[in-house]
Amino acid sequence: MSTDQLVLFGLLFFVFVFLIWGRWRYDLVAFVALLLALLTGVVPKDQAFSGFGHPATIIIALVLVISRGLSNSGAIELVARHLVDASRKLATHITIMSGLAAALSALMNNVAALALLMPVDMQAAKKAGRSPSLSLMPLSFASILGGMITLIGTPPNIIIAEFRGDALGESYRMFDFAPVGLACAIVGVAYVALIGWRLLPSERQGADAGEDLFDLADYIAEVSVPEGSLAIGKMVRELDDIAEKSDVDIVGLIRRGRRLPGLARIAKIKSGDILIIKASPDSLEEALGNLNLEYIGKGEGQLGSDDLILNEVVVPESSPVVGRSAISLRMLYRYRVALVGVSRQGERFRANVRKLLLRPGDILLLLGAEERLNDIVGRLGLLPLADRGQRVIQREKAWWAVGIFAAAIAVASFGFVYLPIALGCATALYVLFNIVPIRDVYTSIEWPVIVLLGSMIPIGGALQSTGGTALIAGGIVDLSAGFSPVVVLTLLIIVTMTLSDVMNNTATAVIAAPIAIEIATRLDVNPDPFLMGVAVAASCAFLTPIGHKNNTLILGPGGYRFGDYWRMGLPLEILIIVVSVPAITFFWPM
Repeated sequence: MSTDQLVLFGLLFFVFVFLIWGRWRYDLVAFVALLLALLTGVVPKDQAFSGFGHPATIIIALVLVISRGLSNSGAIELVARHLVDASRKLATHITIMSGLAAALSALMNNVAALALLMPVDMQAAKKAGRSPSLSLMPLSFASILGGMITLIGTPPNIIIAEFRGDALGESYRMFDFAPVGLACAIVGVAYVALIGWRLLPSERQGADAGEDLFDLADYIAEVSVPEGSLAIGKMVRELDDIAEKSDVDIVGLIRRGRRLPGLARIAKIKSGDILIIKASPDSLEEALGNLNLEYIGKGEGQLGSDDLILNEVVVPESSPVVGRSAISLRMLYRYRVALVGVSRQGERFRANVRKLLLRPGDILLLLGAEERLNDIVGRLGLLPLADRGQRVIQREKAWWAVGIFAAAIAVASFGFVYLPIALGCATALYVLFNIVPIRDVYTSIEWPVIVLLGSMIPIGGALQSTGGTALIAGGIVDLSAGFSPVVVLTLLIIVTMTLSDVMNNTATAVIAAPIAIEIATRLDVNPDPFLMGVAVAASCAFLTPIGHKNNTLILGPGGYRFGDYWRMGLPLEILIIVVSVPAITFFWPM
């Protein structure tokens, strides 16, 4: 093993460990790895930022903007509201929602598809009186499965297609993934709709959907004690009876910006203190009335409106609030919106809520005027948990959005226009017709994904040029010596799928694609089956909430635990292997 190979394997180990650890954002991890590769000379300086101009990076960015346009036009909500009926049986509801999610994910970013359908699904669950945990995980898995059907459905497909173009001279076309992807999606959606949701723990299935947004975890909230409050002069423990009647728990007290030790049970409450309360939104409102307390910011007049509402939103992985606190964001000052509470898998926070560093999957309870809440949700990339019907659907604009996108796909599919150019033209028309306002173009793009991809592509190229991929491929081939290429393909799918469960699927595809080509070269067979195997496996991250953004997104709203995912996900991954291997070898012969 050469020095360059040792350095690259060390860098990949660094990326692997830190992505699993999750303490640093994946884009920062990848960029640091790229800088180290440049400093050590394993990546030539003329290739330093080649990944940022790679067609795969450009296509992913454009698809994200177009996904925003389809959302803004109201086209997706129009379809969803006509198809969703809360009176249907659960299996029927999951089948329809999962099928819709898979279909949408085939044509737009799968995270965007889930974000659009999640509030609709949760509203249906509320009307039907059932827990959203029964349908959110099937919805997430179906949106991941649907992305495998087309070139633009998921980033791994785009990466695999462009890598094939670099290695073999011709990239995959829009629907080359469809035969295998469609087979996996149909079988996978049937599984999650008929069997998968039944494998969830009994406590998820028995949650009371009629309470507090379907019995999600309570919020840790902060409320202020104004002059004249009934709580002034009393010890915290003396409020237990009133708190119990309101179904809240007082778990701490903040005075002059510092939290008193423990639960401050014997501290006497003063005007200006802040009580830390564990409560649902409804019980929190009742406690405020019974004790004459106020939301943070309301008493000082900073919210600037008497017409205030509460809004529950979830923090996606790409939101700029991740890793920051409400104070560092100056949320109250900039947006006139107060962060009232945070829900994080039942965890009790030691830090003040406004000083708490937010994580993906957190549910935030925000207080503000309706227009202010709409503004902050858009600016900070937060996702509302309830479909409040605030968006006015303009049918004329919806048809324009669908028509422009369909035209771009058509001209690219028939080879008249190079795909990035076709998508670029569609994006320009979206801006021209104000389907995506110019101010929203850059906020539509998930820049962490772009930085991750731009950083990993040069490292993947160096791994190939230094012989690192040949070394890994040789190990896999030697491990399966004496067996048919189909067995090697199956082994590659299993290894890639395992990596995707704990790493970002984009990074997994970048690393595994050149290995697939090298394995095919060593076996002297067609490389397409191995590239298709990597495309399928990199998209199938069903065992953990960290393997795919959609799984992270439903963690809080569904009230799931880390161990819930493998119950439904492990049989699905086995099923995908069983279906995909014969499908790949049939449609892409060795």
